[in-house]
Amino acid sequence: MIIGAHGQIARVVTRLLLEHADVALTLYLRRAQRLQSLATHPRVTLVEGDARDVAQLSAAMPGQDLVYANLSGDMASQAKAIVAAMQHTGLHRLVFISAMGIYAEVPGEKYRHILDPYRDSAAIVEASGLEYTLLRPAWLNDEDIAAYGLTRKGEPFKAAHEVVSRRSVAEIVRAICLDPALHVGESLGVHRQ
Repeated sequence: MIIGAHGQIARVVTRLLLEHADVALTLYLRRAQRLQSLATHPRVTLVEGDARDVAQLSAAMPGQDLVYANLSGDMASQAKAIVAAMQHTGLHRLVFISAMGIYAEVPGEKYRHILDPYRDSAAIVEASGLEYTLLRPAWLNDEDIAAYGLTRKGEPFKAAHEVVSRRSVAEIVRAICLDPALHVGESLGVHRQ
């Protein structure tokens, strides 16, 4: 299940996952008509809903193996709702996109309040008891290449001034979707390599 399925990384993840014939996707977004081109795909279910609505999220979660959240805006409220819906439905595996700098791990940078929504939502995910992976990418571009390195929470973020591709982040998400045991309980910085 992809929450925030119209997001730029999410659309790349969707394309990559649909290359696998055994993958079926539930694409959850505020305005489903934005992904109308996928409405007739036999392995895609479009669900229109608000990522802050626990009841709507809970209704879409039965039968899912994993939730990947790609959000913006009121991220703390969205994280709370997603965690509550997952706990309510018994779903355990979550991949959540955040941002570099939430732990002051970027040498020489102080991002201050601009990262508060990412910090707050990451704290909610980390305290959830779910099997989560947080991804904290550097600035992003649309190059169709996968060239990335990873840092763990507590390590300095590498190459913070380099731009990493959305494709790189999407490849990590795809790998986790195909092998949900990867990176459980980790918060990973994603930098250009």
